This record gives sequence, structure tokens and C-alpha cells, in this order.
Amino acid sequence: MDIPALDEAEEISCDVLVIGGGTAGTMAALTAAERGARVLLLEKAHVRHSGALAMGMDGVNNAVVPGRAEPDDYVAEITRANDGIVDQSTVRQTATRGFAMVRRLESYGVKFEKDEHGEYAVRQVHRSGSYVLPMPEGKDVKKVLYRQLRRREMRELIRIENRVMPVRVLTSPEDGRAIGAAAFNTRTGAFVTVRAGAVILATGPCGRLGLPASGYLYGTYENPTNAGDGYAMAYHAGAALTGIECFQINPLIKDYNGPACAYVANPFGGYQVNRHGERFVDSDYWSGQMMAEFAAELDSDRGPVYLKLSHLPEESVASLESILHTTERPTRGTFHAGRGHDYRTHDVEMHISEIGLCGGHSASGVRVDERARTTVPRLYAAGDLASVPHNYMIGAFVFGDLAGEDAAQYRPHEGALPADQLAAAHELIYRPLRHPEGPPQPQVEYKLRRFVNDYVAPPKTGAKLSLAVAAFDRMTGEIAQMGATTPHELMRCAEVSFIRDCAEMAARSSLARTESRWGLYHERLDHPKRDDAGWLHHLDLRKSASGAMEFTARPVEPYLVPVPEFTPTGGPSRHLGEVALLPVATAGPREAAPAARPAARAAGGVGGSGGAPSSPRILELLALAEESPDLDALRAYLEDPDASVRAAAVAAIGESVPEGAGPALAARLADAAPAVRAAAAAALRELLEVLPADPELATALHAALAVADPAVRSAALEALRALRLGDAERYARSLADADVEVRIHAVRALVSVDATAELARAAGDPAREVRVAVAKGLASVRGAAPDPLDPLLSDPDPLVRGAALAALASTGCPAPYAGIAVAALADPAWQVRAGAAAALAAAGPQAAVGPLAAALADANADVRKAAVLALLAHRTTPAAAAALDTATADPDADVRAYASRG
Repeated sequence: MDIPALDEAEEISCDVLVIGGGTAGTMAALTAAERGARVLLLEKAHVRHSGALAMGMDGVNNAVVPGRAEPDDYVAEITRANDGIVDQSTVRQTATRGFAMVRRLESYGVKFEKDEHGEYAVRQVHRSGSYVLPMPEGKDVKKVLYRQLRRREMRELIRIENRVMPVRVLTSPEDGRAIGAAAFNTRTGAFVTVRAGAVILATGPCGRLGLPASGYLYGTYENPTNAGDGYAMAYHAGAALTGIECFQINPLIKDYNGPACAYVANPFGGYQVNRHGERFVDSDYWSGQMMAEFAAELDSDRGPVYLKLSHLPEESVASLESILHTTERPTRGTFHAGRGHDYRTHDVEMHISEIGLCGGHSASGVRVDERARTTVPRLYAAGDLASVPHNYMIGAFVFGDLAGEDAAQYRPHEGALPADQLAAAHELIYRPLRHPEGPPQPQVEYKLRRFVNDYVAPPKTGAKLSLAVAAFDRMTGEIAQMGATTPHELMRCAEVSFIRDCAEMAARSSLARTESRWGLYHERLDHPKRDDAGWLHHLDLRKSASGAMEFTARPVEPYLVPVPEFTPTGGPSRHLGEVALLPVATAGPREAAPAARPAARAAGGVGGSGGAPSSPRILELLALAEESPDLDALRAYLEDPDASVRAAAVAAIGESVPEGAGPALAARLADAAPAVRAAAAAALRELLEVLPADPELATALHAALAVADPAVRSAALEALRALRLGDAERYARSLADADVEVRIHAVRALVSVDATAELARAAGDPAREVRVAVAKGLASVRGAAPDPLDPLLSDPDPLVRGAALAALASTGCPAPYAGIAVAALADPAWQVRAGAAAALAAAGPQAAVGPLAAALADANADVRKAAVLALLAHRTTPAAAAALDTATADPDADVRAYASRG
């Protein structure tokens, strides 16, 4: 085709320009038109079947239905799932307006599952709260929406231009506000310009970022037409993006890039297991930590991982097939049939998707406020493009509605459209036509996305991310040389430029956030800890005046809904500027001789296995260590300026244990080098049984409690406890430590001195792990009593409640507590039911035996086992003996074995 002249563009005028005809875009167009605005809806495909919603939807993940869930609980849940990094004002919009949106969709003809009484059949799939509303007939959602767009009164106000692809949002040179867009027709190649009063971006996520394991460019978890168009357009328009380092990674079916839909199967009794059939997921369904657990299990000898369905009854399997094989991915049934697999005989092997950027399923997107406004005036973002964490379909509809409502107030820009921006967009679109024999789009895109997999996908390191940035910079030139001959190929080439922009954003953002957060989504091997003190911040990204990517750390605003685990304080933002790349052109300094690995990383001890020691002093030390030197002979090495020598000296002390070894090792806990501190902590733990508990060691260990390294503080507490060198007052101070592991060690230390009052004060700790440790600790102190467990027995976390109930077995379970335990046998969490059964071992037989006998019918084998163990305590009671006799026929081997003891 010929390149159309810039001055021959077709110009369209509207009040509100909506870019993208998927979930959020259709709702934005409808709402803006309902408020009297003239709307132009641009879609690069066809609105009838575009966007992620095109093939239907099997359920709503975040329905806050009155009587079944509370908005504030949902906001708190999303805050926890996103490790505290949220604008709660945006999440709360979905929470408070979502139910009205469900009703609105129903009025359009969308069907949601209801029970026999006409109530919404909301299911509990997440660990806290009931938010999942199935849509067994959800395959026609997009058809229903398109029908609304084509109603006569809407047709008068909404102009739909299918097969028109915008590439840039146009902004006013005077004040930077959005005034239109530059686009082209993907069938004719014509250049199109739009002048508008406001622009709404609703282009979906960047699903085509990482490369699927299949290598197929369009075999992505997300809709493959979502190539990050809106991310790139928002960035080049000057809008702030945020959370781009927080990737979307999902469980999927092995070799089939579609969701395994464990959340759909869960209400029917399906669940994720390893190859031994063991359930292993501790974290909630919508957290990145769940994906970290999934990845760890997959990479262990317990892999592969499966969605277990083969145990379900026929009616459940048939219901699942009707849902999973007709909505979202209709090819799913064909895929299983082609392998000869059936849910009745085969569990579904699962794997991990490629990485992507998505606000609706993760947190990465264009920064918006509670009205869907971006940081560019009159520019809006909605749906998976907007950074409203875990917003899903209902959130996309809500923010499309918000954007349409707010944007409807504006009228078209009246001045000239900026010539320089139009020329740049024209060049971006048509340059592949100038060299039609250039590299084709599939080859260039494959190479680009392979770099994403190699250097950007987690686990991340600064070195790999720096290599990624260099690769993406280099590929700018290769992308500029791509060739095309048709309008369709031009569309694909433009998408590659969007993917490259998103890839660079992802790499630079991941490099800028120097911590690990969100589980697998942002796992930095070189910064493995979460740092709330320094990084309870949004990481905002924008295009600077010079055209570079620059960053700002924006503190999380104080919450509307308190969440005990996080305490944001707001305050001023921290301008970070451009992110610094690590030197990766050479492996170490160019002129340096080959070096041994540092002691802390060496596989075979100091100096590594087979490598030369990094300092001649280490050779001297190794020779000296063979003679079991005293501490005086080692002191010079302990003070050596080379950290590897000091680490080797610590190892030598740990091997020979000279007199005074304990205080010397404890002193090294404050060493400036992490490798030395780690070696000292390891040596102390190894020698706890042989070190004398002298005052000098106690002084050094107490001093170590002030060291910034949490691993040191944990080691010091462990040593103080084991050697009986601490007291309740000192241990209690560590309950305020910022590190969870340190606080757990403090709890254990308090148990060692029977400090019941101090332990009870820790029952309000924000970390579940600590509260569980407190519950177990209160059961272990001398003279244990049940009343300090009171707050833990009503804890919102089921693991804590389960631990507290189990503790009653040791503290005693008198009448009031026996009633609590009996009631807890009906708790939805099996851990709570197991703890309740354990507690009843210490209750009177009159209160305990009947409920325990009933618990032998529990669906969970661990609950039945706990009930049997408790009944053993009452076996002299005839009713207990009879119940134990029935349990000898239990299908679980453990239950049968313990029952036989009775």
C-alpha cells in the first residue's frame, strides 16, 4: 500500500473519545451517552467480539453483595493481597458500587447464578469473605453489551468505528490536557485524527509481554490482542503509571494458555494439589504469595501440580464441564479430548503463565483516582489498564462507568491539533512501509519477548534487569527497521512498539524497587526482603521532559479501612529520577584478575570448591586452623580488613571452639559485612550446646539485638534463650521488632521464662505467624491457663483460631471454653475445626464426647484425626469407646490407626 499523506487524514470530532471496545470501554460509552455526550468508540477489531470479555465470563470474582460481604472487608482483603500498596479510595469504589453494577448488568440481560429463593448464589473461594458470584450462562455477556450499544437512543449518540487503531493520545501544547488521538484504519490504512473533549483509555492489559512456554506469540494467558497499547499511549501522553514492577502471573493448564479455574472448581470440591495429592497453598487465591508457593511446589520433587477433580461426583463434574467448556475458553474441552483426558479419570496438570501487566488481576497500570482520572487532565483510564488492584470484570465496569460519567462534561477541543504530535504518530504507523523487505513483525516480536523471559521474568536481579534495558534500547532500532506491506501488518508492527515500551517500563520499574514484594510478582534475589520502612510506597513512572523514564516513590495514603498489618503515614513523595543501571558490560572490573566467590556464597565453604582463596591471609589461616589455635592466635584475622578473611576466621573458631569462642563470635554479629555476620550467626547456633553461658557472652548477645540485620537479631534471641541468658523484660522489647522472624523468636524466648503476661500482650501482633506462635506458647508455659487465649480464640485469621483452640488441650478447657470449641466444630476452616476437636480432649466428657463423635463425619481427614485423638482422652466413657469403634472403618489410614488404639 502507499503511505497516505499527513494532510489527507480523516478527522472525526466528539465530546468523549473511548479507546477500546471491551468491558470498560463499552460501559464508559454507554454512561457518557446517557449523560448526553456525543461519544466516539474506537476499536481496532470489532466491538461485537473484542476484548477479554468476548468469549464470555464464568463468574464474578469480587461481588460485594449486601448480606454476604461488607465493602470494608473487601477493601481490607485487597489491601492485604497487595501487600499494603493500594489507593483504598479506588478499591472502595468497586466495593461500594459493584452491587449496583451487578443489578445494572442484570437489567441488560446478563445472568448471575441464584438459589431457589432468588438470592445471589455467592460462594466463598477466597480465604476470607464470600465474593465469587458464578455466571453459568456467562458466555453471552459481550453480546448483551453490544445490544445495548446498538439501541436506537444510544446509536444517536455513540458512533462506533471498528478496525480503527489509535497509536497516540494527542495533548494540548498549552496545558497538557488530552484533546484527541491519532489513529489509522487497519483495513484501508487511512490516517485518522480525532479531536475530543476528553479521552478514555480502555485498552486492557499488556498480555502479550512474556513469551508463553509454547513459543506461540498469541498463545497468551490474557487476550493476545491486548499488547499494552494503552500503557504506551498513556506514557507518551505524560500520564503517570504505577506498580509496573508488580507483574501478573497466573496458574494455567499445562500446554494450554488458559486459566485452570481452580476458583471455579473450588465450590464444587476441586482444589490444587501436588503429585502426592497434598494440598499445599497457604496464601489466598488473589495474592502473589500464592503464586510463589505454587512455583516452589512446582519446582520441588513434589511437582507436578494438579487441579484435582477426579474425586468429584458425576453431577459436579458435569456442572464444571458445562461452565468451563462453554465460557472464557470454549477450546478447553477440545484440548482435553485431544489428549484423551476426562475430569472423571484425569486431574488437570497445571503450570505457570508468562508474565504480563494488568491492574485488574494484579496491580500494574495507569495511575487513576476514584473518578478514573489520570494525572493528565481530561485523560481517563479504566479496566485492566488502570491500576486498581484485583479489579476484575465488575471493577472494569465500575471504572468505565465512573470515567464515562466524569468525561461527559467536556466538549471537543476547538484549536488546531498539534502538528508535531500528528507527524510523530504518522511516522510510527507508516515507517514499516518504507522498507517492506525488513524483518517481519513475528520474528522481531519473538526476539523481544524472549528477552523479556530471559531477563525480566521473576526471580529478578539487578544485573539481569540492566541487561534487559540494554536489550530493549538496542531493539528500538530493530523495531524501526521492521517491514510491512498491508494495513494489518502495520497494526502488528505498532503493537510491537507498544510491547517494547511496556517491556522497558517493566524492567526499569523492577530495577527501581529495591525490595521483594507481592510474592512471585516482584521477587528480587538481590533484595530478598520486603522493606515496609523504605518501600510502603507506590512506584510511579512517567516520561520526563527529556524523554527518559523517571520514577517517584509516592507514600501510600493513610487507609480509609484500617489493616493491622500495615500502617501507611502518607507524607511527601520521594523523587528518584532515572534508575541507575548496574555495570554489566564486563564480568567484574576489566583489569581485575579472576576472583574466588565470597565466603558466604561459596558452595564448598570459604573460597568455594576448587577455587583459589581470595586472599593469601586465608591460606595462612587455614594452615593455622589445622593446629587448633587459641583465640589470641586468631584475633588478627578476626579484625582483618578483608571480609572474606574475617569470615574464614569465624569458621575456624566454629571448628576449633577455643576458650572465649562465644563472646568472639557474638562480637562478629555486628560486623559490617553480611557474610561475616551470617557466618557468626551460623557458628553460634551450631555451638549453643557447648558454649558456656558467661556474662561476657550475654553482654555481646544483648548488644546484637540492636544490629540492623534481622537475621542477627534472630540468632541473638535464639542464643539468649537456649543459654538462659535473657529475661522477660529484654525479650518483650523484641516483640516490637519490625521483622516477623525476630518477633517469633521473641515469643519463644518469653515461653522459655514463662512470661505469660508479656506473651498475652503479643496476641495483637499484625503478623499471623506471630499470633500462631503466641497461641502455641501460651499452651507451653508453666501453669498455663485458658483465659490469656481469649483474644486469639476470636482472631479473624483461621490459623490463629485453630492454634488457639488446640492450645486449650494443654491449658484446660472448662465449661465456657468447651462451648466455644463445640461451636467452632462448625467453622468453615478445617484448621479451626481440627483445633476445636483437639481442645475437647481437655473438656469434660459430658460436653465433649457427643460433638466429637459427630466430628468423625467431617469431610476433612485431619479434623477426623483430631477428633479421634481427643476421643482417646475420654475412652473410658462408653459413648467415646463406641465412637472410636466406628472410626476404625474410616477411609483414612491415620484415622483408622489412631482409632484402633482405643
